Amino acid sequence: MSFLDRHLIVDGSRIAYRDRGDGEPVVFIHGTPSYSHEWRHVVPGIEAAGYRVITYDLLGYGDSERPLDKDTSVGGQTELLGHILDALGVERATIVSHDIGGAIGQRFALFHPDRVARLMLMDTVSYDSWPSETWQTIREHIDEYVSISPQEFEQLLTKQLRMTVEDQAAMEGPELDAFLWPHRTGVGRASFFQHQVSHYDSTYTQEIAGRLGELTAPVRILWGEHDRWQPLAYAHRLLRDLPNASLAVLPGAGHFLMEDDPEWVAREVLDFLRDGER
Repeated sequence: MSFLDRHLIVDGSRIAYRDRGDGEPVVFIHGTPSYSHEWRHVVPGIEAAGYRVITYDLLGYGDSERPLDKDTSVGGQTELLGHILDALGVERATIVSHDIGGAIGQRFALFHPDRVARLMLMDTVSYDSWPSETWQTIREHIDEYVSISPQEFEQLLTKQLRMTVEDQAAMEGPELDAFLWPHRTGVGRASFFQHQVSHYDSTYTQEIAGRLGELTAPVRILWGEHDRWQPLAYAHRLLRDLPNASLAVLPGAGHFLMEDDPEWVAREVLDFLRDGER
């Protein structure tokens, strides 16, 4: 299911990634419960426009390694992003991020401002916006959920994934199967709770909330009008707190913008990149 085709050992762990083009670097960071598959309809157009596009699966997600002894929290993933850029010889890049990837993007841009040319945040977690009540309950009883049957697990995740799109048909059949694919083994299900759910913790965004005004790189915020996980009010809060930010809202879209309207997302990414070149 993965459209990634390379592997890289970074800080002792295997990262699955894709790297195309020779132009200005652009790094795509996916969200949860997801993996780089969510960018499959967006990334090729950015590559074709002449940019060097790097897409990867977060550690513990998708086709990347699912380690037992590595920090796969937002904090750990933020540090790992720097190591990935170092390994690929990238000094400075535009970061395009979604959901929990947006928390990584916010933190990386704050802690390493010299390495971030621009930052795009799509339906990102922020402040105290996460986890949702459902995910918080699961996190509090994670030992019980780890042992549920494969059928119960698939029903749970299917219900959640269908909430990410406005048009339910966009998360049925092969499309739904693709998002369920990383979790259809015992290792995949255990990894989901270990590397994703256990790290649904707003500490990582709340501790930087008072510092967002320091983030001077251009920021473009994209949001689905009907996002049921990250309400639109958080987009407007980010717009107020980030000094060099702009906002575009996609009508009739949910949390997975790139599933509801990938062409719109690709146009927004390209417009944002080209604005910085003028």
